[in-house]
Amino acid sequence: MQREISLDIFRGLTLAAMILVNTPGSWSAVYWPLLHAEWHGLTPTDLVFPFFLFIVGAAMFHSMSRLPKGQIPWLKIIKRTALLFLIGLFLSIFPFDESPGDWRIMGVLQRIALCYFLAAMLILTISSKKGLWIASAIILIGYYLVMLISPSPWALESNLVRQVDLYLLGASHLYHGFGVAFDPEGLLSTLPATVTVISGYLTSAILSRCQTSGEKLKRLLGFGVLALIGGVIWHQWMPVNKPLWTSSYVLVCTGFAWLLLALIVFCHDMRNWHKGLHWAQVYGSNPLFIYVLSSLFATTMGQVLRFEIDGDTTSAHRLAYEFLNQFLSPHNASLVFALLVVAMFYLLSLWLFKRKIFIKL
Repeated sequence: MQREISLDIFRGLTLAAMILVNTPGSWSAVYWPLLHAEWHGLTPTDLVFPFFLFIVGAAMFHSMSRLPKGQIPWLKIIKRTALLFLIGLFLSIFPFDESPGDWRIMGVLQRIALCYFLAAMLILTISSKKGLWIASAIILIGYYLVMLISPSPWALESNLVRQVDLYLLGASHLYHGFGVAFDPEGLLSTLPATVTVISGYLTSAILSRCQTSGEKLKRLLGFGVLALIGGVIWHQWMPVNKPLWTSSYVLVCTGFAWLLLALIVFCHDMRNWHKGLHWAQVYGSNPLFIYVLSSLFATTMGQVLRFEIDGDTTSAHRLAYEFLNQFLSPHNASLVFALLVVAMFYLLSLWLFKRKIFIKL
């Protein structure tokens, strides 16, 4: 089955965006589009993680389509899930300066691992694409109804996602960036996040049946507009919220994913703007390896490489930012720092791509 280059480009754009938003020069000087919404609402940054999950699902279609009929590779799925989760846990606890009692259990790769496993279970046990659409609708509606158990279902302190994580994981193992123990990659909210993966899988299935680029464009535009309208309407009862991964958020983000993919199909497949988009295809050729390495780089620069200067302790990250800040405004220095990191990992991706080195689990 022919691989969709448009999806490879989508993956590269998403990975570059993820590194861009994760490695600013200073978190106190970041332009608002590169920050998450504080609670309800949506910024461009809030699209990055669901796009990544969407791409995981899109890749699953091609890998599972190559399986012999009737074969279910449960051992491979379990092994991949465990490795992804453990790598994510390693990134969460690196550089090992906290006691195990305070380790954060969940995180980006941990969520990807669980979503991958749940999506694989659904895909392999539900034989029809129509069945997957129905299962996705049931999960989103069911999540909405379950969340209503709480008297204030969309509030930070009282939502059911937080209550489940507090009970199962404990406050010390959760993210504390919101001022209270609450994990934006919570266990319960992994269920609607799984629908994001399934939507990517179904997208690859749809595109594989399209005969022309024009047909792909029409399908993607139609699905994208419908999903956005549905998400905006649902927002009136279930706010678009990334930390809770609300059902309306799933629809809106998937809608934007379909529209961006439509734009890529138009530019690459219909207008033949290959040179301008080849860099993204290169960037997405080793997504897991580059993401893990970029995370280790950021943590090492900020927490491991530390120096005593004039009696004060500072980090390599801070020194690099302050150097740029001599010539640029704080926000521009922070942005240029992030862009340099993106460029550095592009060069590494290009080196691996030219040597046909593709690192996978």
